[in-house]
Amino acid sequence: MSTQAETFEFQAESRKLLQLMVHAIYSNKDTFLRELVSNASDALDKVRLESFRDKDLEVDTSDPHILIEADKEHRTLTVRDNGIGMSRDEVQDLIGTIAKSGTAELLQQLKETQDGAAAQELIGQFGLGFYASFMVADRVTLLTRRAGESTGTRWDSTGEGTYTLETVEEAPQGTAVTLHLKAEDQEDSLLDYTDSTTITGIIKRYSDFISWPIRMEVEHTDSEGETTRQVETINSMKALWARPKEEVDEEEYREFYKHISHDWNDPLETIHLRAEGTIEYQALLFVPSVAPFDLFTRDHKRGVQLYVKRVFIMDDCEELLPEYLRFVKGVVDAQDLSLNVSREILQQDRQIQMMRKRLVKKVLSTVKDMMSQDPDSYAKFWEQFGQAVKEGLLNDVDNREQILEIASFESTHDAESKTTLREYIERMKDGQDSIYYITGSSRSKVENSPHIEAFRDKGMEVLLLTDPVDEMWVESVPEFDGKPFQSIAKGQVDLDEQDEDGKDGERQQEFADVLSWMSTKLAEDVKEVRLSSRLSSSPACVVGDNNDMGPTLEKMYRAMGHEVPPVKRILEVNPDHPLVSGMRDSYDKNGESQELKETAELVHGMALLAEGGELREPAQFTSLLANRLAQTL
Repeated sequence: MSTQAETFEFQAESRKLLQLMVHAIYSNKDTFLRELVSNASDALDKVRLESFRDKDLEVDTSDPHILIEADKEHRTLTVRDNGIGMSRDEVQDLIGTIAKSGTAELLQQLKETQDGAAAQELIGQFGLGFYASFMVADRVTLLTRRAGESTGTRWDSTGEGTYTLETVEEAPQGTAVTLHLKAEDQEDSLLDYTDSTTITGIIKRYSDFISWPIRMEVEHTDSEGETTRQVETINSMKALWARPKEEVDEEEYREFYKHISHDWNDPLETIHLRAEGTIEYQALLFVPSVAPFDLFTRDHKRGVQLYVKRVFIMDDCEELLPEYLRFVKGVVDAQDLSLNVSREILQQDRQIQMMRKRLVKKVLSTVKDMMSQDPDSYAKFWEQFGQAVKEGLLNDVDNREQILEIASFESTHDAESKTTLREYIERMKDGQDSIYYITGSSRSKVENSPHIEAFRDKGMEVLLLTDPVDEMWVESVPEFDGKPFQSIAKGQVDLDEQDEDGKDGERQQEFADVLSWMSTKLAEDVKEVRLSSRLSSSPACVVGDNNDMGPTLEKMYRAMGHEVPPVKRILEVNPDHPLVSGMRDSYDKNGESQELKETAELVHGMALLAEGGELREPAQFTSLLANRLAQTL
């Protein structure tokens, strides 16, 4: 018995995305089966874990398995599991909608790319494995009942625009996905997916390592020509991480990564390690080749899968890797933990902490090896994950030096490629003691900043730090390899040759009066007005004291709702610029005037705008500028 089916529409964007995926993206249609088996395996992991946690749960875990049923007559293929199952709400939330957040952005990117491989990379970030079924099926029916519930749910759709949902009174525990297959078409890579040989070959290629038995009725013909059919387990169920490295080939690693990550792309790097001694564990970790779309969102799930003696314990075990390595996927199998370990216990467990330290060091050392042995792969890694890795500079003091060693930054040395800190130090000028940097929102803005003029003129390299996290870590990290980090937009910067003839002292005296007057007139906005040695062509710039919070960081804190007291900054003026020397002459000759006061305000406003800052009174500034321009005509 069942209730009347209700019909729902896919979201408009989801409908477009589904059609695009089914008809334009994937050439290897066999992967649909890998995705369905992977989902079934996850469901079996979860039901066993739930039965450990809830002893009162009415659930059958006597024979967990995945069953594949092929019906040649009706051309259907069913993938069935007796795992955790889904409630009606879960079906509507997980299956009835596609990529609820980010779909519009993905569609836009897909429209902008004409490269099929690039499109596959983009769509792979969304983990839409279930919908791969529509590549080979005209219609898909899902029947499921969540463990512990009395009624099930049937979901049905042709993938064209609508789907139906109905409550079913009688349904077995778990989930069954039935595909009403399209006609075989070799030219379109559509095989006969009711053929047991075809199915067995796909399972062996993609899912042989699944730890649950995958069963199917297989046909055998004996020497006398008699045909028999019997249900067999068609996968080996060998845990990949427990096998020696030399017994695992690259294809097996790639398919295992896709199974646990639900990513369609191959991994960038594989880390297979075995630790023995006081703490024994095996780990199989992967660095993805493409960052997931939600890497920087609160909803992003991080952490690797935790097993104990090959028994699945939990997904997304955050205690095994820090947040800045949240993109790493994989499995850690510990030998000495309890099977009913909880997240609360893990946070305090000494063995987990020791495993975490070793895993972090292994990941960082692998990236360092990548830098020297495979620069192209390293460049791709840093492009995708560098911003996340730099978060570790804030909260992983123990590994700060290793993170700095593998970090790359844009700099004034080369507009096309990034530089490491080690390379920067090797290029430092004689007598240069600091690693100079400037922060900002984009390369073009910081490259055109007045602060950089004298450094460019003298051929001194400056790091261009434009990621939001850069504003924060430079405040916490004092040095690298004994060389302090120095912002060129803070403190005093003296790049001049030694002042043997006392010229600097003379200039200070020449400008002392006008600088004192400007400091008084602009006291509401600036802490001090002084001569600058960092300017060569601009009339002025604003800088902070060494310990002041930068303006970009100040904006970030305010955007997050934090109360931040305004920081007065220092106005530096260029004594060689005609505008500044003209102000000095006017003040020495005529003293204070309304025109000179307005000019001082304009100089300060121009300095703020030049660094991408915000004016306190934009309307007043434009009015002053318009009046002064009118006087020149």
